[in-house]
Amino acid sequence: MSQDRTFEELLAEGAAVPVDGWDFSWFQGRATEQRPEWGYAKLLARRMATARAALDLQTGGGEVTGELEQAPPVLVATEGWPPNLALARRNLAHLGATVVDHADRDPLPFPDASFDLVVSRHPTVTDWAEVARVLTPGGTYLSQQVGPRSMFGLAEFFLGPLDGGTARDPEVMAAGARAAGLEVVDLRSASLRTEFLDVAAVVVYLRKVIWIVPGFDVATHRDRLRELHELIEREGSFTAYSTRFLIEARRLGPVGARARQDRTV
Repeated sequence: MSQDRTFEELLAEGAAVPVDGWDFSWFQGRATEQRPEWGYAKLLARRMATARAALDLQTGGGEVTGELEQAPPVLVATEGWPPNLALARRNLAHLGATVVDHADRDPLPFPDASFDLVVSRHPTVTDWAEVARVLTPGGTYLSQQVGPRSMFGLAEFFLGPLDGGTARDPEVMAAGARAAGLEVVDLRSASLRTEFLDVAAVVVYLRKVIWIVPGFDVATHRDRLRELHELIEREGSFTAYSTRFLIEARRLGPVGARARQDRTV
């Protein structure tokens, strides 16, 4: 177990672990995280099973979508980080997916009303106008996102007190969806306990999830890492809380089309 290993050994291990993609299986036995009660993967599978054309935005390495048992006839994913792009193409190949190299903040390279389902797990940014544009009338957007002040307990250990502002506030995000012409049909939040059982797990996490401590580097943050190691040795773990929210929104059909339909009933 890690308790028998020195600080130097744990640092060296944490610095050497590959951090491409969003596969967190390495953390088994090294860290634990509660999961949201809504079960995003199950919701995703149900939506995908009835979709005709689906778009997975910022797919990472395609790890979650790659677990689907049934994919729609058309499945497209976007990813902008080259190491993840290669992983996604491997992980989604068996589903017949097309994986497009796309920077997160750029306009989507797809025609209007191309997809009846758009999904995204933990996107770095959500461009509601673009989501609404590529959805068909009646189409659905489903996303699990990182919530406000997520993992601030860990970030503040290294950076000191932080002001989270309204960043990633679920209600602010919902307002953005409505402003783009979408109807929000589900909005749920969760605070989830996360425990790190050794300092190597913290190092790997901060190297993988780079926005928690911007500019994180083992050498630069060595003194704080030693303090964290000693805290874990004393208390058995370091605890922080991640936040997540689920948002599901639907693009409303054109008003004119609805009016014409009403007159024919």
